[in-house]
Amino acid sequence: MGGERRESGVGDRRESNSRKLLRRLRDVLATPARGQERLDRITHLIADSMQTEVCSIYLFRDADTLELCATQGLKKTAVHKTRLKLGEGLVGRVARTGTPVNTGNAPSEKGFRFMPETGEELYSSFLGVPIQRVGEKLGVLVVQSKLARAFEEHEVDAIEVVAMVLAEMTELGAFGGAVEALHKQPVMFRGTSGQEGSSEGRVWLHEPRVVVTNPVADDPLTEIERIRAAVGELRVSIDDLMEAETLDKEQKAVLEAYRMFAHSRGWLRRMEDDIQKGLSAEAAVEKEQSAARSRLEQVPDSYLRERLQDLDDLSNRLLRILTGQGQDTGATMPENPVLVARNIGPGELLDYGRKLKGVVLEDGSVGSHAAVVARALSIPMVIHAKNITAEALNGNTILVDGDQGIVHLRPEETVARSFRDKIAMQAEAQKRYAEYRDLPATTTDGETITLYMNAGLMADLPSLEGSGAAGVGLFRTELQFLIRSQMPKRDELAQLYARVLDAAQGRPVAFRTLDIGSDKVLPYMKPQDEPNPAMGWRAIRVGLDKPGVLRMQLQALIRAAKGRPLTVMFPFISELSEFTEARAHVFRELHREKSLGHLVPQKLEIGAMLETPSLAYAPDEFFRLADFVSIGGNDLKQFFFAADRENERVRKRYDTLNISFLSFIEQITRRCLAHGTRLSFCGEDAGRPIEALGLAAVGLRAMSMRPASIGPVKALLRRTNLGAIRALYETAKAQGAASLRPALMDWLANHPE
Repeated sequence: MGGERRESGVGDRRESNSRKLLRRLRDVLATPARGQERLDRITHLIADSMQTEVCSIYLFRDADTLELCATQGLKKTAVHKTRLKLGEGLVGRVARTGTPVNTGNAPSEKGFRFMPETGEELYSSFLGVPIQRVGEKLGVLVVQSKLARAFEEHEVDAIEVVAMVLAEMTELGAFGGAVEALHKQPVMFRGTSGQEGSSEGRVWLHEPRVVVTNPVADDPLTEIERIRAAVGELRVSIDDLMEAETLDKEQKAVLEAYRMFAHSRGWLRRMEDDIQKGLSAEAAVEKEQSAARSRLEQVPDSYLRERLQDLDDLSNRLLRILTGQGQDTGATMPENPVLVARNIGPGELLDYGRKLKGVVLEDGSVGSHAAVVARALSIPMVIHAKNITAEALNGNTILVDGDQGIVHLRPEETVARSFRDKIAMQAEAQKRYAEYRDLPATTTDGETITLYMNAGLMADLPSLEGSGAAGVGLFRTELQFLIRSQMPKRDELAQLYARVLDAAQGRPVAFRTLDIGSDKVLPYMKPQDEPNPAMGWRAIRVGLDKPGVLRMQLQALIRAAKGRPLTVMFPFISELSEFTEARAHVFRELHREKSLGHLVPQKLEIGAMLETPSLAYAPDEFFRLADFVSIGGNDLKQFFFAADRENERVRKRYDTLNISFLSFIEQITRRCLAHGTRLSFCGEDAGRPIEALGLAAVGLRAMSMRPASIGPVKALLRRTNLGAIRALYETAKAQGAASLRPALMDWLANHPE
């Protein structure tokens, strides 16, 4: 027992020294001074308190470069001159891994880099810890000594606590002037295009950052009481969620895992330990969150890495309880808002509606719910913009290039000016395209291509008139399922589908039945753990295996028609038997509705989406039975080239105008023509004028695209001799060319408007 008391006394003394250092640090930060002077004072203070000859602060100049910004002990001439790439030397290693390096013999460490301009060769011992805030890497804090020794655990703890405070102070701009202030530099993010288009606006964070203004606390007991009370409130809120009657078994299982995090004694104990060392309750939460992120990001197990989101959600909830900074921060949405978020659900995105000028996400996927909604709303969108939520602040200027998948945050004026010129040119072009609205897409040699628009929301339908579309070639019915927390009722769907047909004013509308699975998982549907969801249990496969929803949807469509013509299209048909079974469901429901005395459609068309190569080789019976076929270009292209459309390394590798792919499309057109089956092409490529020209050259006479693409496609078709393009294709094929694109671009260059 006596030994335990003595050990506790040593710990108390060490913790007291840590708190003393933090108080001195707080005093330095509170004293009016310029950024560089303040950094110099801090390095001197830390070196003195730690009894080391050297203390240095390296901060990120850009995403890949660290710069020595202040030092006590190394040569002053090296400040703002010495730079390291991420991963270079021991400092770069700390920055890359987010974990400390502690050694008594630095030169012998793997990756050590000798920097003669600093004079550090005199110092053997090295302790470097990351300056980071919730996964955002800001820099590295280093102490060095001539004495060849590894630093003790309590010294490492003290430096980590100081680094946490420095991270908060860097966040608050306490060192502005020493380096370009954080959140003021221009930053470019290279992500993936989720929806084409370009826009300029101001950042609106979906989940605003919680700002910690008091990282250092004088009274540990009070702070421990605060953290315990806040964790208790957090636990109660999660328990209340668990009691909700609307939860199904799977949702409860997810919340149970969430509750285990909140009730972790180790989590609370580690935060209390940090408070004992001098941090406030808020800073302790962020320190543990940052440390856990660094650990989990290194773990190869994808399941464990995915738990990062659970940890972040819990930590952010806890910070909001502690600070009182709930969802309502008092901030006002700026004009021309561009939504920036880690991820967002379709319902939340719809709540924002068309007021958004753009959407930028850290996560998401090309086919995600949010991307589908962004496309429906015609909002430019970029996904996979890594770390943008950590870098962006509400109100920052932001440029979204949905065509290239690039985002410019706080752009330099030259970049902004160039971007505005691009937007102005696009707007001017749209004005020119408006004059073609009521004209057919007829080529100079008399071939007419019928252009339809894609839709998924009632909000899309006003575009039908303005775009000049002949009708809706694809109405995505899954959006109404995705934006709800529970299954919609049949009558609700019938009313919606009826409004769609009313808005179409007699123009055809092709309703695609529920296309779920893959990356479109209903909130109330148990996710399927599949190695390759895009080729798994999705679309018609789900509908045929679980026919209750399919039947309900067909009943809603028949009732919505109210005797008017109805067009139904089944997604992801891969073989004849799937189509015949799905088609049989339609006739059964038609018979049932008729027997109930309900009006049935005066004309019914049943078709299929051809998204897998297998369907192109289906028996003739398929083409005889199908009233129409719509090529789902996005999926067909990824399966034809075995190139995952979610994989940036390969998704742009293969050209739609590849001769092999065009030849395959041509085979499909011939089979449909032979059986009198109407054929169309639906997908992003249909809305790209050059690609649309190539598709028309191999026989396609109907295409469906986003409304904004109809004008540009129609304009190019109307000035082109399609026979000449067909001849280019035949020549390229005969010569063994890889793609039609070079010859097509040359022809267009020699045949301007």
